[in-house]
Amino acid sequence: MAITVNIYYTGKDSAAKKFAEEMLSSGIVGQIRAEEGNLRYEYFLPVDDDNTVLLIDSWQDQRALDIHHASPMMDRVAALRDKYDLHMRVERYVSDESPNDSKFIRK
Repeated sequence: MAITVNIYYTGKDSAAKKFAEEMLSSGIVGQIRAEEGNLRYEYFLPVDDDNTVLLIDSWQDQRALDIHHASPMMDRVAALRDKYDLHMRVERYVSDESPNDSKFIRK
């Protein structure tokens, strides 16, 4: 079952954007994307909120996510969250189906 976690990071004075930029520039994002079972790890900026960044984080299954959460990488992520004094809101989605909406998607 694939798992997608949406994490909304919020802070003052564009701190969330600075956090995401440092996650990228430090190489942490690249290392997470290279972890076995990672399907997606991308940041997005809401158009109407300068103080929030959305992370879409997808994993092949719960085992891959558990291994990621137990890795030393999480200490580095937590340290950056603390550095930028970020708060989080989390949404979790589990999927065991293959979508069949291709006829509705314009490419």
